[in-house]
This record gives sequence, structure tokens and C-alpha cells, in this order.
Amino acid sequence: MQGPSENGATNSSLPASPRLLVSLATYNEHDNLGPLIAAIHEQAANADILVIDDNSPDGTGRLADELASKDSRIHVLHRPGKLGLGTATLAGMRYAIDHHYDLFLNLDADFSHPPRYIPHLLEGMKDHDIMIGSRYIKGGGTMNWPLTRRIISRSVNVMVRFLFRMPVKDASGAYRCFRVEKLKQVPTDRIRSRGYSFQQEMLYRCRRAGCTLGEYPIIFENRRAGASKVNMKEAVRSISMLMWLGMRARLGFDR
Repeated sequence: MQGPSENGATNSSLPASPRLLVSLATYNEHDNLGPLIAAIHEQAANADILVIDDNSPDGTGRLADELASKDSRIHVLHRPGKLGLGTATLAGMRYAIDHHYDLFLNLDADFSHPPRYIPHLLEGMKDHDIMIGSRYIKGGGTMNWPLTRRIISRSVNVMVRFLFRMPVKDASGAYRCFRVEKLKQVPTDRIRSRGYSFQQEMLYRCRRAGCTLGEYPIIFENRRAGASKVNMKEAVRSISMLMWLGMRARLGFDR
């Protein structure tokens, strides 16, 4: 493993064969879902997969139900509409806690987070409470991103490291594995973010709860099918949220 952010033993050991839940938040990912689930199971054959679908107009939710009917490792959570990636991730975390999983792994449902990195993230969980698939440590990177997106992403991560004193290079990526026992200690009811800023705030709350953080390098790839969900208006709103939360943290108001 390259580029760990923090070292030291975790507060609890994992069982020899930890129960793993992989979370996929979907909205119009019909063409990606089947191949992605197959690719995940190539890397983690015993993993359960939770598809959290926000009433996709393209039939992603129906496809998820069909796949689940044929494979007991697949579970589906239907939501009434597009409620946001942050709330979907929290719903997945609650499911992992309620169903007594040991590890919770989140990745995007469009193949931008290649499943081939899953074994490396799981290996890192032996020494950390959270492992991040990182674009910004040695060996990591992005494919075919425009210059403006690269600048915005790196700038946001610099801002987060400064405002939140966050000891990681990539605080905004969603490719992460969590130790479920530690998730129980995170005050998720205090999370204010629902858009892109959710990832940074969640990491901040986890670290305040005592989680140790590690990073493994990944190459972030472009989606294989469908349209990107990147929204500039939401990006601006999320940066504003991070600045507000970060200043509160810096000034000691977030206790």
C-alpha cells in the first residue's frame, strides 16, 4: 500500500472473513449496473451489494430488482426521487449498521471507480478505519479530465486540508471503505451537506470521531455509459458549504 495518511492500530480488529457491503447509488445507470456488479464480484466474491436507486427514469431500479431476484448477494433500496448522493450514502451506511456488516465500501456506479482497486482498499482496512481511493497521492490520477475540472478539484482539496486540518490528499473522492464499528460513533445527524461537499464533511466528522485514515492510489476513469451528473451550480453551493463549515471548525465553533 502506498501513501498512507495516518498510521497506528485501530480500536477494534476485523474478523478473519469480514462481512462486506458494497454500496452503489444509482440514477440512470441502467447500462452500467449489470457489468459493474459482475466486476465487483470478480474482486470480492462474497461481498453483498446494495443498490440505492432514486427512481431512475431509465429503469435502473427495475433492473436492480431483476438482478437481486437471481442473486442473494444483491439488495435494492428504492427511493421516491433524486434525493442526492449524500443522503444515499448515509442510507447505505445505516443499512450496513442495521444488518451487522463489518465493512462498508462505497463507489460510484458509472465505472469511474474501477473495481480492480477493491482488494487493495480491503487490505488497508487491517490498519485503518477508513481507506480512500486517492487520485492525488503517488500513483494516482485522473483520465481525460478537462483542465478546469482538475484545477477545481485540486483547489477544493487544498482548501479542505487547510480549513479542516485534514491529513489526506484526496478528501473529495467517494471511493472509500469504512469500518462499520467506527461508523456507529460518527454523529451523522450533524452532517449538513447533501451535495458534493458531503464527502469532505463526512470525512471530517469521521476523523473527529477518532477514525484513522489511509489512502491507496487509483486512476479515476471516465464513465463507460450514460451522462455525467456533474452540476456547476451544485459545485458552487458545495464549495460555499465547505467554507462555512471549515471556518466554524477553524474558529472552534464546531464542538
